[in-house]
Amino acid sequence: MSDPTQNVPPTLSVVVIGRNEGERLRRCLQSVAATAGTVLGGLEVIYVDSGSVDGSVALAEAEGARTVLLNPERPTAALGRNAGWRAAQAQTVLFLDGDTILDPGFLAGSMPEFAADEVAVVWGHRRELYPEHSIYNRVLDLDWIYPPGKSAFCGGDALFRRSVLVATGGFDEGLIAGEEPELCRRITALGYTILHVDRAMTKHDIAISRWRQYWKRATRAGHAFAEVSERFRGTEHPFWSEDCSRNRNRTLTLLGLCAAGLSGSIVLASVVPAAVVAGLLVALAVRTAWKARWKAPTGTMRDWVTLLLYGVHSHVQQLPIFVGQMQYRWNRRKGRRAMLVEYKQP
Repeated sequence: MSDPTQNVPPTLSVVVIGRNEGERLRRCLQSVAATAGTVLGGLEVIYVDSGSVDGSVALAEAEGARTVLLNPERPTAALGRNAGWRAAQAQTVLFLDGDTILDPGFLAGSMPEFAADEVAVVWGHRRELYPEHSIYNRVLDLDWIYPPGKSAFCGGDALFRRSVLVATGGFDEGLIAGEEPELCRRITALGYTILHVDRAMTKHDIAISRWRQYWKRATRAGHAFAEVSERFRGTEHPFWSEDCSRNRNRTLTLLGLCAAGLSGSIVLASVVPAAVVAGLLVALAVRTAWKARWKAPTGTMRDWVTLLLYGVHSHVQQLPIFVGQMQYRWNRRKGRRAMLVEYKQP
C-alpha cells in the first residue's frame, strides 16, 4: 500500500462500503491488500461504515484501512460511496461492497483501460462465492453475467475516473437502490463509455437461504426500477421505463394465466385447465433457460438444471419486482420515502 509519509498521491483509491458485514468485510479488505503489489504507484484503502453495530469499524482499522464513519437517519449505499471517493486521493477509484472478494488479477488487467479518454467506468465479472449453498445463490449467480463490451450501467463493484465523479456530483444519495445505473446514465449522457471487460472482478457472498430474503431483494429491485425511471421521465435520456412496463405486463399476464387456469378447473370440475396453464408456464421457463444458455456454456447436466431453475426464477421474480414498483408509487403518492431494504443477516 502507499506510504502515508509521502506527499505523492496513490495511483488508486479503493473505497469499501459496509454495514454489519463482519468477517465478510475482513475477507474483502484482505483480498484488496493482496493485490496492492499489482498497482504501480500504490493504493489506499478507505472503509466507509454506515452505522454498523458488529465491530466492523475496529476490524477495518485493524486491517489497515482508513475509516470514514456515517450514521445517517436514512443510510444508503450512495451516501457511503460518495463519502469514500470525496475522501480519496487518487484519480482512479475502485468501489467495492464489503461482502465481496477482489480477484487478484483484476486491477492489473483493467487499469490500462483508462488509457482511452472516453472510458469513465471499467467493471468485470462478479460471481457468487457459494452458489452451492442454496437454490437462491445458484440462480442469482447467473444474474451477474453480462456480455462484455460497452454497457449501459455497472454494478456496485467498478473502477471510476474520479474526474467524472466530480463532474457528475457522484451517486444520488436519495436512492435506496439503483444508484449505480442512475449515475451511469448521467455519465453516458456526457459522452463517456461504461466498459464491461471480460475478466474476473469479484466474488460476492449474497448469502440468501430463505424465500423471505429472495422476496425482499427482488422488491428492492422493483423499487429501483420505478424510482430511477421516474428520475429520467420526460428527459432526452429516459431509462428503465420500458423495463417497468415490461415487468408490469409480464406480472399481469402470469397472474391472469394462473387465475384462468384455477377458475377454469373450478368451473369445469377438471384439472385440465390448470394443467394446460401449468404446461404453458413450464414452457416459458424452458424457453427462458434456452435463451440464457450462453450464461452456462459448458453444457453439463448441472448447468442445464441451473439454467432451468434460472428460467423459473426469471418469471417468479416478476411478482416481487412489481410489488416493489407499486410500493414506491404508493409511498410517493403519500409523500413517504422508503428506508434501506436489507435482506442479509449481519
